Order: sequence, then C-alpha cells, then structure tokens
Amino acid sequence: MVLPFKRVFISGGAGVIGQEMVRRLASMPDDIQVLVGDIKPRPADFPARFQYRQGDLNYLTAQEIGAFAPDVFIHLAATFERSTETYGFWEENFQHNVRLSHHLMTVQKDLPSLRRVVFASSYLIYDPELYNFADVPAQPRSLREDDPILPRNLTGMAKLAHEIELRFLQTFRAEQFSTAIPRIYRGYGRNGRDITSRWVRMLLAGEEITVYGAESYFDYLYAADTAEGLLRLAAAETVTGIINLGTGQARRVSEVVEVLRQNFPDLRAQYVDSNIPFEASQADMTLWKSQIDWLPPTTLEAAIPEIITYERARTAAPPAKAPGHVLISSVAAKVPLVQAVRAAAKRLHPEIKVIGGDMNNNCLAQHFTDSFWLMPPTADEHLPDILHYCREQGISHIIPTRDGELAFWSRHRAALADAGISVLVSSPDAVQCCLDKLEFSAFGQQTGLPVIPTALNLDAQYLFGGQEATAETSFVVKERHGAGSLSLGLNLPEAAALAHAKTLEEPIFQPFIKGREISVDAYVDRQGTVRGLVPRTRDVITRGESQVTTTLDDPALVARLMPIIARFGLYGPLVLQALLTDDGGLHIIECNCRFGGASTLGIAAGVDSFFWFLQEAAGADLTQFPFQAASGPLRQVRAAVDTVFTVNNEHDAS
Repeated sequence: MVLPFKRVFISGGAGVIGQEMVRRLASMPDDIQVLVGDIKPRPADFPARFQYRQGDLNYLTAQEIGAFAPDVFIHLAATFERSTETYGFWEENFQHNVRLSHHLMTVQKDLPSLRRVVFASSYLIYDPELYNFADVPAQPRSLREDDPILPRNLTGMAKLAHEIELRFLQTFRAEQFSTAIPRIYRGYGRNGRDITSRWVRMLLAGEEITVYGAESYFDYLYAADTAEGLLRLAAAETVTGIINLGTGQARRVSEVVEVLRQNFPDLRAQYVDSNIPFEASQADMTLWKSQIDWLPPTTLEAAIPEIITYERARTAAPPAKAPGHVLISSVAAKVPLVQAVRAAAKRLHPEIKVIGGDMNNNCLAQHFTDSFWLMPPTADEHLPDILHYCREQGISHIIPTRDGELAFWSRHRAALADAGISVLVSSPDAVQCCLDKLEFSAFGQQTGLPVIPTALNLDAQYLFGGQEATAETSFVVKERHGAGSLSLGLNLPEAAALAHAKTLEEPIFQPFIKGREISVDAYVDRQGTVRGLVPRTRDVITRGESQVTTTLDDPALVARLMPIIARFGLYGPLVLQALLTDDGGLHIIECNCRFGGASTLGIAAGVDSFFWFLQEAAGADLTQFPFQAASGPLRQVRAAVDTVFTVNNEHDAS
C-alpha cells in the first residue's frame, strides 16, 4: 500500500488500533511524517522520528496543529465502557467523545494543508432492534450502511453526533478535504480493554473466566486489521461517507472460549445466564468490497495466540507509571499561578492533582488547589519530611515560587530527582547569581552583556563608565538581595542616595537611566535552549509588580534578547527586567529565575512554561511543542475578583 499523504495526524494513537497503525507507518518511506496525540505516555517502540504529543487533546491549539500542517487526520481518540455504561460515564463521554471530536475538527477544518479526514465511528449507531434478540439467535444479522439508526448508548450517540458534524462540514469544505466514516465492529487486539484480552490476562493468572451470552454473535475485528483497513481507506480519497468495517463473518462468544481452550487446556469457565438480550450482528461488507481491494484476513484462531504472547511479555514488563502530582511551594495568594498550573496539568492528564504548600494555614491560594499541605520551612533539616510527604502523596513535580526558597530547592534537586521528583529550578550557581544583584551585574560585565553596572558604594566613575559625577548625575539605590522594587530609591542625587542607603540592610548603587521599563517572560529548557520569549511593557506598577502589562510586538528586540538570556545558564521560567532607551539602548536591570507575578500574560502570549515543564518531566522532546506567539499585542489587567464555590469539607479539612 502506498499512501498519497506525507503528514499524518493520529488522535488516540497510543491506543490498541493506533499502535498497530503507527507500526505500519513506521515501515513506510522515511519521508512520511507522523504526529500522534494521546493522553497516555509515548509507547516505547514508537520511532523517534515520529512526533508525539502527550496530553488531553481537548487543549490542542490551532497553532500547534497548524505548525504540523497535516494532510490527513485519522481520528481514533475515544473513551468507552464495555457492556453497560455506568452513571459516572456521563461526563467522561461528553469530554472525551463529544467535546473532543468537535474540538479536533474546529482546530483543523480551515487548515489549507488538510486533504483527508477518516473518523473511526461504530456499529453501535445502528438500531439495536435489528440485532438484539430475546431468544438465542440462529444466525447473525448483516447490517448495511443504509439500515435504520438509533444509538444504543452514550458512545454510539457521540459517534453519531460527530458523523453529523462531519456531514455538515462537507457541505462547506468538500473541495478542501474529503471525509470517510468507517463504522467499526467488535474490536479486539494486543493490550486491549476488550473481553478477549481480559480473559487472556485472567487465564494467564490461573483464574476462572465468567462467560455471559455465550450464544451471542459478534463480528470480531482484530486491531491490526482495523489499522490496515483505516490506512487503506485513507489512501482511497474518492471513497467518502459512511462505510462498514468488519470481517463480515460473525462468531459466537462460545467459539472465542473454545479457541482460548485450545491455548489453555486447563481453562475453567463459568457460564452465567443474563437478562441482557442476545446480540447477533456482523458487517455487510458489500460496499467495502466494491471500494477497497482488501478484506480483513485475521481469524480468532490466528489472533488469540498473538494476544497471549503479548500478554505474557507484558506481564514481565514493569507497569506504566501513573502521572505524578504537582506541589506548588509557598503558594500564598498566588491564585493566577495556581490556575495556570492546573490548566497545564489538565492538558497533560486529567488525573494530575495540584497541591498547594505553604507555612500559612490561612493562605488564600489553597482554596484553588486540589489539596493543601501546611508544609515545614524549606530548610535542609526538613528535607527528609518533604521527601516523605512527596512519596506519600505521589508528587513527582515541584514548582517553587519564592526567591527565598530557590536556593534550597536548587541544592537538593539532585536528591529529589533520585526520588523521581522534578523541580522547576535552576542550578545553585545560576540561582545565586540571580539572587545577588551585585554578582549578577559582575557576571554581565564579565560576559559583555548589557547589564546595568552595580557597586557597593557611590563609585560614580565605575557606574557611569569612567565619567565624573555632575550635579545632574542621579542614582538608584536598592537592596542587594530580595525584590529590587521594595525600599527602592529611584533617581536620587548623590546626597539623597547616601541617605537612603543608610535605611537599607545591604545597599547597592546603580546609575539612573531614563527609559521605558519592560519585563521579559522566557522559558529555558533542560538543554539550555530558549524555548519562548515575550517582552511586555510595565504600564501600571504596584509594589514592584505589573498590575497592567502589555506585550510588545518587536521581533528585533526578541532576536536581541534570545542569545542574552541563553548566556545566563538558567532552567525553567524567568523574568528579565530591563530598560529601553530612546537611542535604541537595552539595559538589563535584574533577572528573577522563577515564574513572575504577572507572567501569566507570558503564558497567554505563547510562553507555555508549566506545560513545557510537565512535558519535559515526562521525557518529551519540546521541539514537538513549539513556541507559538499570540497574534497581536495582549494586555493583562490584574484586578481582584470574587470567587464563589461549593464548600468541599474534605478539602477544607486537609
């Protein structure tokens, strides 16, 4: 088979069918590029040349998928429950079937690159009155594409809803891309959640299996055949609309048990009567035969030994690691930061919890976390307690938020890494350099970076490049450590600067430079590459933080800042403070090597700091999550808001 496409996007590509599809694509010519999106971690055998986006695809952006520019989209991602759907499936079905399918087409329907869409639908759409029976059926009913429809459960409803959405889009986009909708029959395969795989796992464990509806018929379609069929359908661009995909040869449940018995001679099975109607369905493959020169070849007799071999090897392999939770230390009143972390965590995996840690039992941000920890001080003697708590709570990510704790987390990041915990903090030397404004200035002077000169005394010649002080000379006086804006003396003449210095603990002096003050939000990955950078003006400042801030659309400034920030040797999010003068000068004031108070604007503008951190911790290559700058300037206004929510007694008691 030859695909007429070169760029393939597969949603749900780490599932049973998706993994089979990826194996087939891996054997094709190297010029085929594949992007797989799935909420599960990247399978170990996926080719390195294939891109992988781990996370909830409900949060896939138009910029992300536009950067890949797929020419074919194969939509496999879905959630389901076997047999009877539970009450709790109500929301899961909406989020990961209805909403997801709608969202994925929303971000792709206008892509100029898109030529073909294949949506994996289901035979569950057909009216169950056609194939469900109160008595043991004599033979299966062959379902045709034009048979009556009436989805029998939420999953079938979701599939039908998206079929209708795609039909709607075709009235407007048929000249842009074609759509094929295979209705897939009873799937099973390696690493499946289907009853066949579950029975194999039970038999390997020496357990007895329970059999319901032994006389029912199902059209069992092996996942490897499903993947092959979907790729062939994708390649057949003239085939559009609804088409059945099954074997066309249904088998009784009792036949599955007998094939298992051939492989497990000591098989023990308990046959149970049930009030569930007997099912007897199979695909009418007439339309498929007329359009696709291929039929699914794999029988139960051939497939089940493959599943057994896979499950034996899988039993010996370590289980997949569950996603770890996130601890935000010194959470205080940093509500926007907590919300940004929660949003990033949900994009990666809905089961990740965000835990707030603080020494203040009444801190405000705890009300916006999943749970709260009244944590000990970040001092060396408390490291064992912190490690114990993290292990106990399943925490594998820590985000420090306060300058005073950065040195602690940095000193112990290796020990924490040994415990499987990633900390969003730079190396001790880099942290020390940023926390000490005098050392930071000296580093800048030594490396030729445009950092404002800083001295411990009023050495005007040093501060002003060898020029003597004049009556017009003015200074900036601030604390050597801590937030530079607190107790700041700005634009002071010499006598006033000396007087102000006496009110500070460790005063330092800088020349006063008249210019426009900006902040720069950036993220540096573990390899030292600046992944994204957004400068912004500080329009209204309160206690050193921007209450109103606006992004700057200045490519030349961005290009100038990139190599400068890379020289600092930092890791993770940072906020650079600088001045822009009328003569085009750039003067760097200081650098905070953590997420800033107004840095949520940086996230909105494309510096996806927390999502990138979580992806790196999961082992992802960040080249698969490129910086996508927001179109046009963005302004952020930080205003107090009232939040009302239902009281969670369990959370309040934590």
